[in-house]
Amino acid sequence: MPAKLILMRHGQSAWNQKNLFTGWVDIPLSEKGVQESIEGGDKIKDIPIDVIYTSTLVRAHQTLALAMMNHSSGKLPVFLHEGGGKLEEWAHIYSDETKNNVIPVHMAWELNERMYGKLQGLNKAEMTEKFGAEQVQLWRRSFDVAPPEGESLSMTAKRTIPYFQKKILPHLEQGENVFIPAHGNSLRSIVMFIEQLSKEEVVKLELATGEPRIYTYERGRWYT
Repeated sequence: MPAKLILMRHGQSAWNQKNLFTGWVDIPLSEKGVQESIEGGDKIKDIPIDVIYTSTLVRAHQTLALAMMNHSSGKLPVFLHEGGGKLEEWAHIYSDETKNNVIPVHMAWELNERMYGKLQGLNKAEMTEKFGAEQVQLWRRSFDVAPPEGESLSMTAKRTIPYFQKKILPHLEQGENVFIPAHGNSLRSIVMFIEQLSKEEVVKLELATGEPRIYTYERGRWYT
């Protein structure tokens, strides 16, 4: 049976709004981002979802919760704190009926945004004035060039794609529908893998905040 994969970049964050480099700094959504997440959820509310994978960052978690708020299944996402000690151990659900009405959420640092190193918290426009538009564009959009002490898109892909292949793809192969609310660069890496984009093509790819991107997977092949 064909499976659905839903990718969604988180809604606008408070630092997106301020034009700051965010990376791994754990910043929440802006008011606009909240609305984007709800509207994105409305576009997928009638697609059954079996499992959710997300990053460890709060802006992705907020997007996930808001997007699922009006889902037609009525099921609630439950965050699984795997390896979290008591948080994992004491969060056991003892009702089979209740278990059937939740969707497991797996959190993974491998799905986090690209780490922007010493640019994090700095204003993009000010960095353009200081270092020049060409250099900042290389840091932001090139495939192989990393910002100071940060990650390039190539480096991000080296953690994101193997995780996707090992943990997420098996669900799709079993016919399960998967939702991944995450980040612009981690999701661009996954799209690069799915659509077999070259490094020249992936740097031109833009993912809008709060906008779902849906694929069908069947017998090892992807369809849009």
